Amino acid sequence: MPRDPLPAPSDAPLAATPTGGDEEGSTAAPAAVEEVLTMRIALGDEAVGDVRTRFRFDPQRPYEVLLTFHLGRLDEADWVFSRELLREGLTTLSGHGDVKLWPAYCPCHGSTLHVALESPHGSALLEVAKPKVQAWLDRTYAQVSASAEAAYGPTDAQFAALLAEG
Repeated sequence: MPRDPLPAPSDAPLAATPTGGDEEGSTAAPAAVEEVLTMRIALGDEAVGDVRTRFRFDPQRPYEVLLTFHLGRLDEADWVFSRELLREGLTTLSGHGDVKLWPAYCPCHGSTLHVALESPHGSALLEVAKPKVQAWLDRTYAQVSASAEAAYGPTDAQFAALLAEG
């Protein structure tokens, strides 16, 4: 079996280290916010497995989050969806189509976040500790606030012009 490329899950969050510049007037881009969490996946009737999952936020792309599911094979499954969708999913049912998220309470695991994914290759229902996801998400908003996201994307006028071009 190939060596597992993800470090063991821990209580300590992982973050990339910025480089370049100095402390005053640093030219370094803000560090990515990463954490490896163990998600439980429904494998069928009464069967559950663990999937180590890297949650990643790049401050240069503040609208999105990347989840990389390490499946114990050479390939990994990446899913990208909006940070807002994840934020909403912590409090209410959010999403439609390929990604759906909702909070739940499990007597065995406490407060959880359910993540339902669908693709042409199949579907998956996963569960993760909601407090750990909330703590990770809070760190992403400390990097780039919801109000500051607008500076990273096209304005409404630029987007309308792009759509008008056909």
